[in-house]
Amino acid sequence: MDVEKQATDFIAATQTALDQASALAVQYAFSVAGAIILLIVGWILARVLSRWAYQGISRVRGIDETLARFFTHALYYGLLILVFITVLGQFGVQTASIIATLGAAGLAVGLALQGTLQNIAAGIMLLILRPFRVGEYIETGTVSGTVQEIGLFATELRTTEGLYRLAPNSTLWNTPITNYSREPTRKHALSITVPQGELDGAMETLLELAHADPNVERMPAPQVFIEKIGGSIEVTLQYWVKTGAWNATTRDMLLSAKKALETRGIAFE
Repeated sequence: MDVEKQATDFIAATQTALDQASALAVQYAFSVAGAIILLIVGWILARVLSRWAYQGISRVRGIDETLARFFTHALYYGLLILVFITVLGQFGVQTASIIATLGAAGLAVGLALQGTLQNIAAGIMLLILRPFRVGEYIETGTVSGTVQEIGLFATELRTTEGLYRLAPNSTLWNTPITNYSREPTRKHALSITVPQGELDGAMETLLELAHADPNVERMPAPQVFIEKIGGSIEVTLQYWVKTGAWNATTRDMLLSAKKALETRGIAFE
């Protein structure tokens, strides 16, 4: 009798275990299937939303391609993380602790990469505010050159000597920048020193040169004035020229002024 009872109890226990295992299998099968579906739907949704975001950001005037891609990737991976946490919640995982862990990990990474994050933040501000663009010549207290590329971490420049220069974005953002290419015109002042008796002839010659040069702007009109008075007089020719032709025009004007003054027999220092 004892053997029969033990056999009966064993069969009943086995049946109960099988029933429970079957119920758990069905329950987790639905959970797994739901998790898979949620992952697929979340992945598709993240791709679609990030694509829409990229198209929308790209239409905003003045938004750089690099900045548009950065925001798009940030949205995409943020949505994937949200979907992953939601899937874990389907299996009873305490997502609050995961979020807290991710927050702590993000804080630790931020502290470890503080300098890098500063460069990224500065790169975003440079791409939004656009104090300079590719192809423009800039100068700061420590960096100068023609901008070749603006990245999220650093900006590439080419110096006047043809050298490659990489400047961290935080360096460019935290210092005054002079952009020599932004404005359409630039002013130049050419000064010479002449004897007092040659003043009128020198002023007339310089003004004629400015009016004859096609690169010199007519408005504002070129001006000639006396800068300093002493044993000799310093005369200054001031004119505006298109930015793209500034270097060539200033050099040509200096040579032309020398030749014209010599032709008229006007002495200068």
